[in-house]
Amino acid sequence: MPETSADPRARLKQEAAEFAVQFVQSGMVVGLGTGSTAIFATRKIGELLRNGALTSITAFATSKATEEAARELGISMMDDSLPLKINVTIDGADEVDPQFNLIKGGGGALFREKIVAQASAREIIVVDDSKLSDRLGTRFAVPVEVSPFGWQSQMRFLQSLGCKAVIRKNKDGSQYLTDSGNMIMDCHFGPIADASELAAKLGARAGIVEHGLFLGIANDVIVAGADGIRHLTRKA
Repeated sequence: MPETSADPRARLKQEAAEFAVQFVQSGMVVGLGTGSTAIFATRKIGELLRNGALTSITAFATSKATEEAARELGISMMDDSLPLKINVTIDGADEVDPQFNLIKGGGGALFREKIVAQASAREIIVVDDSKLSDRLGTRFAVPVEVSPFGWQSQMRFLQSLGCKAVIRKNKDGSQYLTDSGNMIMDCHFGPIADASELAAKLGARAGIVEHGLFLGIANDVIVAGADGIRHLTRKA
């Protein structure tokens, strides 16, 4: 039997993630997201492969942690060169606005997550209803992945854009590093007036490897709440 979380919020995440797995079909190439919501989808795919409901799935992970979990579940994985096109990716988000724009990177995998999202024919985002907001930045800081080389220059640049930038640390206080060996600065802008303008400024800065604004990428958002599951699709 599949494991079910006793935590109410985690159960909502699990419901949304498992609902999304219905869009995975045998023979597909699937992107596997990172974090506390996306892992439920990875586990469900592993379960369906074990019982034969899915066959011939090839997957690509957005982080080393997800790859390790997927391999333990018996899911066939591609190498890091991403040799095949991805049919569908299931991933979580930290914040979602009404236009399906996202903040991602709370789990530290934003650089790899964006590569996978942009390589996917369909990006499905799974969240509980606490992640919805009218404007990005209202509920969550924008993670910015920064090269350690010259990082203080990037800190000053980020602060000049009007945010409070905090260097991410591990729980033990040591320096947090991404799978690619970079730092993350969590940038507290508050509600962002123009996410596209901010994304352009961040993307143009040397030393910033990637930022957590995922704009115009998600095709579907699946939201779990006390009233059940809502499947929202972006209008063309």
